[in-house]
Amino acid sequence: MKKTLIVLILAISGFVSAQAYKGKGDIKFQVGANIQNWGSGISVATDFGIGENMSFGFVTSYLLNTNEDFGTPKFEDRFDVKARFNANIGNVFKLKNNIDIYPGLDLGLRNFGAHLGARYFFTNGFGVYSEIGFPIAKYKTSPILYENLNNQFVFNIGASFNL
Repeated sequence: MKKTLIVLILAISGFVSAQAYKGKGDIKFQVGANIQNWGSGISVATDFGIGENMSFGFVTSYLLNTNEDFGTPKFEDRFDVKARFNANIGNVFKLKNNIDIYPGLDLGLRNFGAHLGARYFFTNGFGVYSEIGFPIAKYKTSPILYENLNNQFVFNIGASFNL
């Protein structure tokens, strides 16, 4: 039964004409799980298309579950917000319209970093995304304890919506 359902979903998704990135004027909203060392939480992002292969946006995350070996982190230790720039290059690699790959740079409260993500849309309004991010330059050269939260390699996965 599971195999039949998976084959059916894949077959149906092949006939759907969803588009992962439309260019200028495109707006995406994403919500998902944030997974990293010493904690996990939620991530919310939005991206605005400004050109054929460019978008900018914002991402915020909040860690719900943290490793409390060093005490209980404060709100500001759990929270992060970043402005980001993406190069949407799915069409450069001649991928189907419902798939997009987007490397980019971000500037946040704790670091200057980079990210690499991918989106797959099942319909015109709904898809899934996966993203990794990492700091390039940390604001504190030797972060201690909870200064490492939201200042390290991070993995996000969740749902993506066209607005």
